[in-house]
This record gives sequence, C-alpha cells and structure tokens, in this order.
Amino acid sequence: MRILVDTNRYRDFCENIPEALEVFQRAEQIAVPFVALAELRAGFMAGNRGKENERVLNSFLNRRRVLVLLADEQTTFHYARLFFQLRSQGTMIPVHDIWIAALAVQHNLPLFSRDGNFEHLPQITRL
Repeated sequence: MRILVDTNRYRDFCENIPEALEVFQRAEQIAVPFVALAELRAGFMAGNRGKENERVLNSFLNRRRVLVLLADEQTTFHYARLFFQLRSQGTMIPVHDIWIAALAVQHNLPLFSRDGNFEHLPQITRL
C-alpha cells in the first residue's frame, strides 16, 4: 500500500498513536507532500523543540520508503480543478489542503489524514 500523509498523521506517528503506527508500518511507500513539510517546519520554529523535531523529521525523510512529493505543472491543473469544484460547491477549504488533495489525485494515492476538510472532495480516497 502506498499512502500520502497529512501533517496531523505524521504528528500522530511521532506521538506513537497506535492507529498511525499501524498504517505507517504497513505502507510500502509513504509520500509526504511539500505542504505538510512546510507546515511541520513552521510549527517547529514556533515551538521550543525545533532542533529535535527537525532531527526526527530528517531521520524519517531519509528512510527508503519515504518520498517527498513536490508540485509540478501537472499538479497545478489538479489544484485548479479542485479549487473550482470546491468554489462551485460553496465549500472552500484551506489552500494548503487543496495542494495536498491535488497531489493525492495526481499520484492516485489514498490520503491518511484526520482533517475533515477532505470530505468535501469525494474523489480523494481516505484511509
């Protein structure tokens, strides 16, 4: 199983939440969206354990099964379609979540997240 991981589920993994540990252990590949990395690092800067959190994150990112997903030109088309869909539905969600959703659609990856915003996008497979 390949998965796309949202910020909150990475944090669950770091906090040894059993549900997250199980999914991370089963995954053949764990894709981390660039947006989730930005959110994590912003949180690290705001906290008092930034260097330790960055060390743990870098160790995680260096695992063979972990891949950082960056946006490319194709991602922008998926983003635009999802943005338009949400606007038409009258259910806007945070911009970062639209980028994460666009990467999930583009790479056909199920999303591992606790965020309810993604429920407005039925084309996103959720774990």
